[in-house]
Amino acid sequence: MSRPDAHECVSRSGADARAAGPGRPRRILFLVSSMHGGGAERVAATLANAWARRGDEVTLVCCYSGRGRCDQVLDPAVRLLWLADRVRGPAWLRPVAKLAALRRLARECRPDRVLSFLTNVNVTALLALRGLGLPIVVGERTDPAHSVNLEPVLRRLRRWTYPWARRVAVQTRRGAVHLLRVAPGVRRLAVIPNPLPDGLPACRVREPAGPRYTLAALGRFNPVKQFDRLIECFAALAPQCPDWDLCIWGDGAQRDACLRRVRELGLESRIRLPGFSRTPWEDLAAAHAFVLNSRVEGFPNALLEAMALGLPCVATDCPSGPSELTLGGRLAELVPLDDEAALGAALLRVMRAAPAEREARGRAAAGSVRSRYGLDAVLRAWDDAWTEADGTIGAADGDDAPRPAP
Repeated sequence: MSRPDAHECVSRSGADARAAGPGRPRRILFLVSSMHGGGAERVAATLANAWARRGDEVTLVCCYSGRGRCDQVLDPAVRLLWLADRVRGPAWLRPVAKLAALRRLARECRPDRVLSFLTNVNVTALLALRGLGLPIVVGERTDPAHSVNLEPVLRRLRRWTYPWARRVAVQTRRGAVHLLRVAPGVRRLAVIPNPLPDGLPACRVREPAGPRYTLAALGRFNPVKQFDRLIECFAALAPQCPDWDLCIWGDGAQRDACLRRVRELGLESRIRLPGFSRTPWEDLAAAHAFVLNSRVEGFPNALLEAMALGLPCVATDCPSGPSELTLGGRLAELVPLDDEAALGAALLRVMRAAPAEREARGRAAAGSVRSRYGLDAVLRAWDDAWTEADGTIGAADGDDAPRPAP
């Protein structure tokens, strides 16, 4: 059978759309904002690729009005579409035209399942597909109580539309509590953490040899990541650890300002900001420790992957994710939010530790997260999210790992 064109979906009968049962290929319509270099996009690529490899028909739709580009590696079987290619009309009519275009696309694809990521895309999907009888699961990708840059109208629309979803998925138990505060009408929740990506290298046996050592960070340069504060913290510690350097991979609006600050500090040889990494696992594996200094996270992929690769880690106890990932600080240095002294002290402990001690910490953390966040377990949790069972499914009260629906 010939493969459908990469820019079109195959129209099927309603009876065929309902035919997919357990163990049979499913048609999945996966809606995202973009496929740029962020954490949500990496998770979307991981899930889409895994479903395509098991035989499901996956259509991945970028809903960003400006179209954009794809920075993620996708399986050839994943069909990638840009909704902007289907939206016509004057700019003032684009919001309505986008809803109509998405509704037409869903009717063409006749998916068995619809998954949407990010609040603005979730609301768009629930409005556009209302009344089509499609099972829609929407995923919040940050802590709902600490959503940044969320306009009041979008907050109200989230509260109004989320109860229409088959299920609302959050990434942590804390996030589930917060979701019910902002959308109290939701009756079906799933707690599904991010999976370790397929193809992640094995935990390293030993850290790279000196004589210089690298403290790594990775993410978008935006206020939430607080890379500017991390630079100031490291600058204060640099004289005490002359053989350590800081390297922050990523791009974003604040990167230029951070580069200027590094130059002002005269630390160009000690603090590197090389930009977006297309080989993040290799870059992390070449480092000696990892730090996450975020103010808010949904579920920090960079921390998860650094731990899985065997790096000793330092993280702020921000909402949400670091506490659950590190088992309350047993697997990494977990410091209070906005406590610069505690962050500096934790970084000093890691940088001054013997290599063997750092390696032992890294191996313990890697063993834990690899057992709790494996891709197969997370895929089963997503499959369970489309069940009609009421209540919350996913992580149990004392366990972050996914479990089957009741």
